[in-house]
Amino acid sequence: MKNITKYQNKKILVLGLAKSGFSAAKLLHDLGALVTVNDGKPFEENREAQDLLSLGVKVITGSHPIELLDEEFSLLVKNPGIPYSHPLLQAASAKHIPIITEVELAYEISEAPIIGITGTNGKTTTTTMIEMLLNQGLSKGKAYLSGNIGYPASSVAREVTPEDVLVMELSSFQLMGIRTFHPEIGVITNLYDAHLDYHTSRDEYVQAKWALQKEMTSEDYLILNWNQAEIRTLAQTTQATVIPFSTQEKVAGAYTLDGYFYYLDECILAIDELGVPGQHNVENALAAIAVAKLKGISNDAIQKTLKSFSGVPHRTQFVGQLHGITFYNDSKATNILATKMALSGFTAENVILLAGGLDRGNGFDELIPSLIGVKGVVLFGETKQKLAMAAQQAQVPHILYAQDASQALEVAYELAQSGDNVLLSPANASWDQYPNFEARGDAFIHAFEKIKNKNKE
Repeated sequence: MKNITKYQNKKILVLGLAKSGFSAAKLLHDLGALVTVNDGKPFEENREAQDLLSLGVKVITGSHPIELLDEEFSLLVKNPGIPYSHPLLQAASAKHIPIITEVELAYEISEAPIIGITGTNGKTTTTTMIEMLLNQGLSKGKAYLSGNIGYPASSVAREVTPEDVLVMELSSFQLMGIRTFHPEIGVITNLYDAHLDYHTSRDEYVQAKWALQKEMTSEDYLILNWNQAEIRTLAQTTQATVIPFSTQEKVAGAYTLDGYFYYLDECILAIDELGVPGQHNVENALAAIAVAKLKGISNDAIQKTLKSFSGVPHRTQFVGQLHGITFYNDSKATNILATKMALSGFTAENVILLAGGLDRGNGFDELIPSLIGVKGVVLFGETKQKLAMAAQQAQVPHILYAQDASQALEVAYELAQSGDNVLLSPANASWDQYPNFEARGDAFIHAFEKIKNKNKE
């Protein structure tokens, strides 16, 4: 990593631990900063705080006392999930203490160039595709996943060399805390309404995403979804060289035409050879192809990677087949839009949808057009009755119920016939029954394995 000295003997407050906060605190301590960590979890339950204390880091847990700021910190590094409305952050802003997120530190120390990927949907799939494409085709060095995908950017950045590439998934929460962050390639997959409980407005959310490109120059490349008029308008305000991708028209970048993926005028791959279903994954693949071509990856390497790509866990993930029935885990679909996008990748009459979860007070009328023609639904969780009303309006012939995602798979298996697709795409958060969407998806996969093993007996 770069040997930077700007933080030596500087008082820095790290607010919130978890993976990224722990990584940031440890890095700053190693860079010679006088680090104080403040986390809400009690010390006796806080392994990260205990580990940092053993290194000599000052640790304050269990509450967030405003008096902390009396120490006159020169910088505050916040966990991305903590909103700027937090009293401690409000007080820090009033004292004009700079507030950043951990990805800014990663940029400052990274010897490797950064490819930054953001957007409302498809970030993780696109990030994973790009990492796989680069590692299939780079002549030297290695691509490393980092950021919002689960690998703290400031930890990964410590290990990379100038020949490597940091492939970094970035959330709007992280991007609100950047200052000098400068990727050589940026990707924005799409922009829809999201996280409006965190952001004060949709405009703030969009501007957070758009901050990805604020330090980019004409020598950098910004890959944008040309299907969206809003993004085409934003593209007029960047200094970066724009590379569009589109499923609707031929563009000066990546596009689809007559059933094939193209980059400029070069045919790359048949769309039906892509290893994961769905129009949204076609868009993700176009963005990834654009990055690959800019990085000099051969068409052969692109073809091999995209044909074998089976999805990211919990994101329209191919789980397996049994008696001609195919099972997909899309537990990450925690909102209606994500489920609509998942359904768009299948022939409706061959789909049995598994959905339901935490009741946030919304209805599901928006889902009705996507349910028309679906063979059946198996519903569970707090929203099952609301979803049943939407399914009835869509005239879904089979509306069934289950206790949870595991039992829903069992019920769907009884209904399914050869050629059908059983799709877990809940359209809801998981917290009514599961600690997170991963646990829900894992329960679905375990239920599939159980039925599969029973069929072997």
